[in-house]
Amino acid sequence: MFQANDSKHKRGINMSKQRLVENIYRNDAFHWVGDGFYVMQVLPGPSDLAEKMSPFLLMDYHAPYEYEPTDTPRGVGVHPHRGFETVTLAFEGSVAHHDSTGAGGIIRPGDVQWMKAAGGILHKEYHEKEWASKGGRFHMMQLWVNLPAKNKMDSPAYQPLLSDEMGIVKLESGTVTIIAGEYQGVKGPAKTHSHINLWRVELDADGEMAMSFPSSNNVSIFVMEGNLEVNGTQVNEHELVLFKNEGEDIKAKSQNGAHFAVLEGTPLNEPVVSYGPFVMNTQDEIRQATIDYSQGKFGYLV
Repeated sequence: MFQANDSKHKRGINMSKQRLVENIYRNDAFHWVGDGFYVMQVLPGPSDLAEKMSPFLLMDYHAPYEYEPTDTPRGVGVHPHRGFETVTLAFEGSVAHHDSTGAGGIIRPGDVQWMKAAGGILHKEYHEKEWASKGGRFHMMQLWVNLPAKNKMDSPAYQPLLSDEMGIVKLESGTVTIIAGEYQGVKGPAKTHSHINLWRVELDADGEMAMSFPSSNNVSIFVMEGNLEVNGTQVNEHELVLFKNEGEDIKAKSQNGAHFAVLEGTPLNEPVVSYGPFVMNTQDEIRQATIDYSQGKFGYLV
């Protein structure tokens, strides 16, 4: 179950511009999504966390896991979405994807699949056939990013973001990969409907980085591997640190190295009503989504 740990950041940071830590969260419970994704659900988590993560709605983290070879690729069958975007980050292993617009492809290590479900889409995702036949270590993350109300009924769209398209900033002792947003003047390839920074960061031993965001924006860091100290707070592997909307500057450093994700964005400040794979603004919109899905208005996919 989720646990909020506030005992690790009793030490105050008094510098007026430093971003203050709100809390640290972790969820040690793993579960299967279909038969191919063994994940811990980091978001939405407790209500106090969910309310302060906008525009991010969900994070399923697939920690490194060894899959045996198989001739029947594992994965998740056809299912619907409406009202948001799914963002799948591949670190190790390969995933194939198809949707009811006719789009699809393969997500390989370093790639990102950014799918805009918007007004409604059916899709399926599974271990890529050739990779599955050999098996191996699989490591991925999937995020759900909320859409503003004005974009929830847009036409579905698909952004295949390849590893060689990412923005890269080399640090003295690490690398920042910019998927969305900007860091040190380098931009990521993702096109978003609200302000978002989504970065993947790898720090070497004794590596560090500095970042700064407007205090009104929501900021969190999830540590996938290793550990960090952020503004005097220790954050361990598989923990998410949520920052208060106070201060701007964040300094992250790692004694033994770390691999982590930075999520930052302008909160939408709109009602969120969710039901399974649908995220809208009102109960009436959710009811309409279930009707439209049952009537085949999300397209066709086998």
